[in-house]
Amino acid sequence: MGWWQVSADTLAGSRFVLSPLAETFASLRLLHGAGPAHPGERAWLDAHLPAHRARLAADPVTARLVPAALGTDWIADFLTPTPRGGESFEEEVARVRAVPPATARDHLRTALHGPLPAALDRDDLAVRAADLLTHVWREAVRPYWARRRRVLEADVVARVAQVGRGGWATVLDALRPGTRWLGESRLQVNAHEYPPREISGAELLFVPVTPQRVGWVSWEGTDRYALVYPCAGALAGAGDRAAVPAGLAALLGAARARVLMLLGAPMSTSHLVAVTGQGLGSVGRHLRVLREAGLVERCGRAGRSVLYVRTAAGEVLAEAGHAGATSRA
Repeated sequence: MGWWQVSADTLAGSRFVLSPLAETFASLRLLHGAGPAHPGERAWLDAHLPAHRARLAADPVTARLVPAALGTDWIADFLTPTPRGGESFEEEVARVRAVPPATARDHLRTALHGPLPAALDRDDLAVRAADLLTHVWREAVRPYWARRRRVLEADVVARVAQVGRGGWATVLDALRPGTRWLGESRLQVNAHEYPPREISGAELLFVPVTPQRVGWVSWEGTDRYALVYPCAGALAGAGDRAAVPAGLAALLGAARARVLMLLGAPMSTSHLVAVTGQGLGSVGRHLRVLREAGLVERCGRAGRSVLYVRTAAGEVLAEAGHAGATSRA
């Protein structure tokens, strides 16, 4: 497993940041893998995968570059510059475009675990990668960015509140598969057998993205490290109601049952609005009914946002719904 040695001061000074480029690269990985985690991702792929494939078909070099750069267990580092926080997409992608040709080739060899194919032994790899990321951003991410940003911001609010309630270990254990707090100042960042890294004294960033089956780490020299993880909740899309157990939907109504199922972790009203696609008034009414029924409760604040979570009774009902769905499968 890969792990980082993290001092208490480094962890205490760490922060969550948003990155349009990280969201775009995560979306590129989803386009490349074409494996949706939920109906919302399936609808997004249906809308954007044909144009993405057509673009690569018209550009054989970039078509070879994408799978090579994504690798099997290591991403070519020049595609994932470490976020700094507060940058626009254009500022971030400019750092990809400015990578020296020799560096891009070296990173690609690392991802491939071997020599470059002749078709990729060239000087414009970084430029081609930046052009592709820009295309994905403009056509498939920017149109949805306002909503995605709200989901990401709400995730950050919930994670920060979770740190206050249960400490960093509870947050790190739940970021993504392969990530957990090992104790003794050790943070496992993936399941691969890579040498540990001492990052005490560096800046540590946590970066959420909305695609659900992605995650990676990056670093900038020895000064800045980032762990990218899928945010909590899934963006609503056509067919999302299927994720709610039928029995629970019949009891509570599909929309209200979805709110209950999502509140296994603390969420704010704005987070629920962004994730479910329901209106603010509807979410507020569902929360009021669920609170009056003793199924959810307020669990604190993060800034101006009130956070809600399932009660013990809500947990029992949610688990019963899952169990009933499983038994009928």
